[in-house]
Amino acid sequence: MDTTLRVNEIFKSIQGESTFAGLPCVFVRLTGCNLRCTYCDTTYSYEEGQNWNISGLIAKIHKYKSKLVEITGGEPLLQPGTNKLIKQLLRERFAVLIETNGSFDISAIHKKATIIMDIKCPGSGMSKKNLWANVDHLKHSDEVKFVISDKKDFSWAKYKMKKFNLPQRCKVLFSTVHGKLEPRELAEWILSDNLQARFQLQIHKYIWEPDRRGV
Repeated sequence: MDTTLRVNEIFKSIQGESTFAGLPCVFVRLTGCNLRCTYCDTTYSYEEGQNWNISGLIAKIHKYKSKLVEITGGEPLLQPGTNKLIKQLLRERFAVLIETNGSFDISAIHKKATIIMDIKCPGSGMSKKNLWANVDHLKHSDEVKFVISDKKDFSWAKYKMKKFNLPQRCKVLFSTVHGKLEPRELAEWILSDNLQARFQLQIHKYIWEPDRRGV
């Protein structure tokens, strides 16, 4: 039987974040999230969606003619069929990114997929939901992302980087809460403290309107 997933939207755009930023990418946004971050920019994905079977999804993705696919949300690991989708995409020679909020076990995700895992800072209101055991399952090709809203978040993220030796485990990304912290401030903090972290912007929000969907 073909596995069904509830999908909020499917679209092709420029990858706006991560070390893949700037590349054409197909996004599969799954419905549902177990967290409620204060700065969430995809609240529409909490409930909205349609049911798709995996074979239909794969056929739709092929039509976009891009070999880079990101599975995101919401929180994609909420749905048990997500790992089946990842495996099928890999079998069909897609490069697969899976963006997760870090509150679910990542150990079962196929090793050929690139995990982009949020580590929720205090400013998100969800920092108690971080599943710290996930750190042990990160590969060198994976990425962790800290979304920073203020200096308190920055100091907290620095401490966690050191405590878990994150730069030696995987790639580390720092970004701002769009509209709350000026990018220049975060960049200057990173430079001042000589952090082993990659500064990033959500570049799709600078190419298009910040609240525009499907880009």
